[in-house]
Amino acid sequence: MLKLSLQFLVGILLMLSSQLQAQHGTLSGIITNELNEPQPYVHIILSDQYGGISDIDGSFVISEITPGTYELKTSILGYQQIKQNVSIQANEEQRLNLSLQADLNTLDEVVVTGTLKAVRRSDSPVPVDVYTPAFFKKNPTANVYEALQNVNGVRPNLNCQVCNTGDIQINGLDGPYTLVLIDGMPIVSSLATVYGLSGIPNAMIERMEIVKGPASSLYGSEAIGGLINIITKDASKAPVLSLDLMGTSWAEYNADVALKLNMGQVADVFTGVNYFNYSNPQDRNNDNFTDLAIQDRISIFQKWNFKRKDNRLFSLAARYFHEDRWGGELDWTPEFRGTDQIYGESIFTDRFELLGQYQLPTVNNMMLTFSYNSHRQDSFYGDEPYVADQEIAFTQLTWNKQLDNHDLLIGSSFRYTYYDDNTTATSSGINDDDNDPDQIYLPGIFVQDEIVFNPKHTLLLGLRYDYNDDHGSVFTPRVAYKWSPSTTDNFRINVGTGFRVVSLFTEDHAALTGSRDVVVAEELLPEQSINVNLNYTKRLYMANGGSANIELSSWFTRFSNIILPDYDSNPNQIIYDNLDGHAITKGLSLSGDLTLPSGLSFNLGATLMDVSTTENGVTQRQILTERFAGNWSASYKLPNGKWSVDYTANLYGPLRLPLLGELDPRPEFSPWWSIQNIQLTHRLNDALEFYGGIKNLLDWTPWKNLEQPIIARSFDPFDSEVSFNPAGEVIPTSNNPFALTFDPEYVYAPNQGRRLFFGIRYTLN
Repeated sequence: MLKLSLQFLVGILLMLSSQLQAQHGTLSGIITNELNEPQPYVHIILSDQYGGISDIDGSFVISEITPGTYELKTSILGYQQIKQNVSIQANEEQRLNLSLQADLNTLDEVVVTGTLKAVRRSDSPVPVDVYTPAFFKKNPTANVYEALQNVNGVRPNLNCQVCNTGDIQINGLDGPYTLVLIDGMPIVSSLATVYGLSGIPNAMIERMEIVKGPASSLYGSEAIGGLINIITKDASKAPVLSLDLMGTSWAEYNADVALKLNMGQVADVFTGVNYFNYSNPQDRNNDNFTDLAIQDRISIFQKWNFKRKDNRLFSLAARYFHEDRWGGELDWTPEFRGTDQIYGESIFTDRFELLGQYQLPTVNNMMLTFSYNSHRQDSFYGDEPYVADQEIAFTQLTWNKQLDNHDLLIGSSFRYTYYDDNTTATSSGINDDDNDPDQIYLPGIFVQDEIVFNPKHTLLLGLRYDYNDDHGSVFTPRVAYKWSPSTTDNFRINVGTGFRVVSLFTEDHAALTGSRDVVVAEELLPEQSINVNLNYTKRLYMANGGSANIELSSWFTRFSNIILPDYDSNPNQIIYDNLDGHAITKGLSLSGDLTLPSGLSFNLGATLMDVSTTENGVTQRQILTERFAGNWSASYKLPNGKWSVDYTANLYGPLRLPLLGELDPRPEFSPWWSIQNIQLTHRLNDALEFYGGIKNLLDWTPWKNLEQPIIARSFDPFDSEVSFNPAGEVIPTSNNPFALTFDPEYVYAPNQGRRLFFGIRYTLN
């Protein structure tokens, strides 16, 4: 009897279980992206109770759902989240097809540099690299120049051991071939590339966009090798207050302060101030010269975003920069400035910039941009004075019109450059006090047509015409094509030309101090280039919610009419003429990043390149250019979000270095070298965080393991004990067996070794 009862009870339970199971429902479907392609690895969540993930075909199935109404949410990096209610019925399978749209606020940034129009980065036919303040905070620096050391294919290049001047190389090309823009306007160029880059406050930067390769068809002269566009913060979106204070064990102190002010219906005002001070002379390589130039500088930036009808744009910004910098023998003091008793290089720099954007009140999109900058340098290199003034005025008007699948951009520009100094560069030749300043007028027009055949195929055609008083007409066409076989794959090919009207005396000013006659051997033609660039990008989504990006690029650029100074033909002259031959830069770069849900992320970049010049059938490698450069970083944010650690590093292959002659005992090539850094950050709350770490973990400096001093004859900076023959050539003597002169230009990397740093950030939104 008991056995029958148990069998009956089990039967009842099985029947109830079957009935309950039959009352469950199922949700299934397919998820596609904006190109109507299946989208894998999308997480689907129902009111935080049930969930699933789409497979490689975009299909998903969620079963055993209790009947009812649920809020469905999707989650995948790079796409907007879908939220909607779904009703699950008992004993039914509901089919639901979902279409995702790309999220511009995540991986797909909006860029303007490649085409002068705001477009999604993935839609731009011109490859543009984008870097935000979050990237630069992984290795905090006091200025933009140093911040670029961890960007693939970009290298801050140090030019002088004494005053620590530098420029920015892109794909191995010298600094003058890189155009630096602020909000799309050519603010930092020519003379400013020597000292002005170190005075741009990090607090004013919203993001940085980098284009590698000629961009002269849009931006004109100097954009022959690439450009860096510094986009400043929108005053209406900036934090109310931000503060970043940092110091190092070398007694370097940096302060970035930014403040936003809302002026009602008139405007939003953003003010950024940067102050940097280093006044602790160091000589750790024992050559009696400062390892790092003494610097005291301030930079003040203010931007007004005016509020206009229909949200039309009108912004006005200004920046003032002042710096007092010197490097030299340790016992140098200001009273020795300009004398031949104790050697020092003392540079006073004053710079003012004004830039604005104004959208005309017209039916069509017409934008007027304008800028002006004034740069004054008062300097002594030992007892040789160099005093220079440079002014650049620029204005540009663009008209943008959409016609069916054609996106037209037509523009005109005008650039005026004024330059005057105390050297033979601007001498009239009549007397020493009568100067003939260099003045360049450069009007230009350009047209661009971006043709979107369909979401997968885009063609860009561009042509620019400029007229120069000295060189006449210059044409710079370009063609770009983008093929997107899927939303995660983009192939690009860019073919274009570049040109540069060289201002000789703003690029080689240290040599032009009146000690040599400047000879222009022929009528100089503008430097020109033709470039082919291939680019492939791939975005990957992972089942665990992580994502990765891969980018592969190759390029080939041929330069003609390269202008190089000849110091060797006549020791009493500097002879300038166009290279009787050509120069070539070619290379391959690979970069990638990986972000995991665990809070771990990686970045990796590597560049192989070959930069050479060929004249009279002889090809040689360009000086101060590496053949391999790499950089990498790893970051980890703890689950509580309070602590994070960042490790950044770079690696460079040997560079060919400038020697003083065949007897110079210093190595012709640098060794492999690497700068590595680590940082720990503690976020106390939403407003306050502390950070600190170690820069140059390996304590690497270029003078270590070098038998000869890195500065030639640092004990005789005025060459008082150097003997010359009647032709001006150095004669080997018992106290100068290698026939050297004082030379601080054998340089490729900073002299600072390992140092600690600590900082604090405060942000009030």
